[in-house]
Amino acid sequence: MRFRRRLRSRIILSFLLLGTVLSGLFAVSVLSLQSYLEDQLIGATLAEELDTYVTQLREDPSVVEPFYTRIQGYVTRPGDPNRSVSAQVRALETGVHDVAIGGVDFKAAVRKDDDLWAFLIYDVSENRRLTRQLVLYLVGVVVLFSLLSLAIGLWSSTRVMKPVTELADQLEEADRMTGVPQLAEGFEDDEVGQLAAALDSYAERMVQMVERDREFNADVSHELRTPLAVISGATELLLAQEDLPPRSRNRLLRIARAARQSTDITTALLHLVRAERGTDEDSQSHNVADVAGDVMDLHRPLMENRPVDLRLEVEERVSVIAPESVLAVTIGNLVSNGVRYTSEGEVVVRIGAGRLTVEDTGPGIPEEELTHIMERHYRGEGVQGKGSGLGLAIVKRLCDLYGWRMEFENRESGGLSATLVFFGQGQA
Repeated sequence: MRFRRRLRSRIILSFLLLGTVLSGLFAVSVLSLQSYLEDQLIGATLAEELDTYVTQLREDPSVVEPFYTRIQGYVTRPGDPNRSVSAQVRALETGVHDVAIGGVDFKAAVRKDDDLWAFLIYDVSENRRLTRQLVLYLVGVVVLFSLLSLAIGLWSSTRVMKPVTELADQLEEADRMTGVPQLAEGFEDDEVGQLAAALDSYAERMVQMVERDREFNADVSHELRTPLAVISGATELLLAQEDLPPRSRNRLLRIARAARQSTDITTALLHLVRAERGTDEDSQSHNVADVAGDVMDLHRPLMENRPVDLRLEVEERVSVIAPESVLAVTIGNLVSNGVRYTSEGEVVVRIGAGRLTVEDTGPGIPEEELTHIMERHYRGEGVQGKGSGLGLAIVKRLCDLYGWRMEFENRESGGLSATLVFFGQGQA
């Protein structure tokens, strides 16, 4: 849910940041302008007052030093022999300065001529106090504007995201419906409406594509089953002849087994394409050992007289509710890989504890490649021989369809161990 609200959160965060940044910049600008104007005004006023007083003093020596509530004026000779002015102010050069005397902030205007020194000191501590109050007020304004921006962001995000949320809800509802959804009808001709129209068009193309695939697969199934049935029937008739030479009989047996294997593969692929677990007539309980034995018989002629022992070890009966063709294709791919990559030694098929394990004495698989071997078209480095990398990918899809699990690991004694774990299946 947190990720589904990310776009709305971004809208709210954008409003919050915009309001906070703008109000913060406004507050900083006010403080900077206030400080600048205060310094300029006070400094210019003090300098002007000091120049005016010195001019008057030169015209009339009887003019007394100016005195105000917050302004102190002093006139002395160079060096200030009477020490009437504090040392901090006395050390200042001609001009306007900021100085702290006894913990109190002052603005000091200084004029040092050859015959006299004049000082005008203005107490700005009250100004500083007012500035601090202004800072607090401005901080409050920034917080207030930030909260207001947050409220506007919450309201705006709800309004902006409402049509998007409605579109998402309709898409979820469309998943449970049949046929092509018509989303654009419920939206205005805006960006969301354009998106809904694009989704409608995409969904229509996908439905048409799926229908074409289903029709194609049905046609392919029919066209493949027919010649395979002819081949199987013809081989059975030939095998029924009593005077058949042994060599011809063996070749006919290989043809019959290949035809059966092709039929199983065709049926399994159709289950995958249709995402169906099988029909009532072939979804019965099958003994895994019987299917494995038939599969192993198909692969023995392919070993080409290599010194490889292919054997079946049944530790416990395992029965699985699934089409026999699916079991044959799944087990056949595992046995085929074991036979193909084992030049000598043994390939053992063990059945028990609700699983089937194929162990070989081949070269094994590098550890870093174990997690990729069931990917489509993946072939490990250094793999010899022909292959498209589809066998284990088909096995993975069949396992996903029937709720099984594949486990691969290298054996300590050498070779690979491939285990097919049957999940949620009836076992005996």
